[in-house]
Amino acid sequence: MLKATVSSVEEKDDEQEDEGEEELRDGGVPFFVNRGGLPVDTETWERMWRHAARIHPTGEALAKEIRGVSDLPKIPVPSVPTYQPTTTIPQRLEAIQKYIRELQYNHTGTQFFEIKKSRPLTALLDIAKEMTREALPIKCLEAVILAIYLTNNMPGVERFPLSFKSHFSGNHFYHIVLGVHSGGRFGALGMSRREDLMFKPLEFRTLMELVQEFEGAYRGYWHTLRKIKIGQYVSHDPHSVEQIEWKHSILDVDKLSKEELRKDLERHTRDMRLKIGKPAPPSPTKDRRNSMGSPLKGPNSPFRRISRVERRPSGERKVLDQKSADINGYQIRV
Repeated sequence: MLKATVSSVEEKDDEQEDEGEEELRDGGVPFFVNRGGLPVDTETWERMWRHAARIHPTGEALAKEIRGVSDLPKIPVPSVPTYQPTTTIPQRLEAIQKYIRELQYNHTGTQFFEIKKSRPLTALLDIAKEMTREALPIKCLEAVILAIYLTNNMPGVERFPLSFKSHFSGNHFYHIVLGVHSGGRFGALGMSRREDLMFKPLEFRTLMELVQEFEGAYRGYWHTLRKIKIGQYVSHDPHSVEQIEWKHSILDVDKLSKEELRKDLERHTRDMRLKIGKPAPPSPTKDRRNSMGSPLKGPNSPFRRISRVERRPSGERKVLDQKSADINGYQIRV
């Protein structure tokens, strides 16, 4: 009976992961998400202070100490990194990580920016822009979206989500970073309370080496790494309405041998490269969509004309079957 209970708890835990709710728990302790946008509404603001008082060692004294002061020191606002044309990719990634770190980790128990994993990329990038304007402390999932935004104008850098599930002292812990790949090397960007669970310089030859680096860091905190989820490369198109593929590969680390893990990671690396070989067409902006005419009017789009003909009623197709069209040297027979 106990075994069945443990199994049901694990199944429920996996269901929460599938729904993208793992970031709402921090070591088994739930935290709130500000769903009302900014500026924070009164109800969310007071709830944040009550929750902070419950989880902080000094409790209510902390809230009174801060809220009762009218002349708190002004917090410096970090500047979004800018680069010279000669700045190398590794140097740019280090500057981005420095900026993310300067925003500081959010210890309030309330995540300020709501990140829905199912939202299209363009909407998530809009949230990242808001992060740069507000310069508030962030958690790991917010840092991933921000890092995607800050690397979006680097076509030579491929990005993919890399998340971890670890176990320690009866609790499961969830963490996510943004894996990066450029020049044949892997690295990572992110935010964590632990210095060695976020940024990794662009120096790992394989995805296996990068994962082993994180696994070693977890061991240093007596955590057992249970599961790794790896997504596909994220599009560089700022107007893309595609969803980020967060978990193309799900690896049960405690059930795989080292060789099996290596093979699975090599397979995932090949899958990511295949996506680069077949990029999705860019999504037009709203203005471009309004100005675009019918595909039939464009002399340089014979493939679209074929698709239109294929969707016509059978009576029209029979007439068109008797002739061919010559468009810019292409013979199209329908």
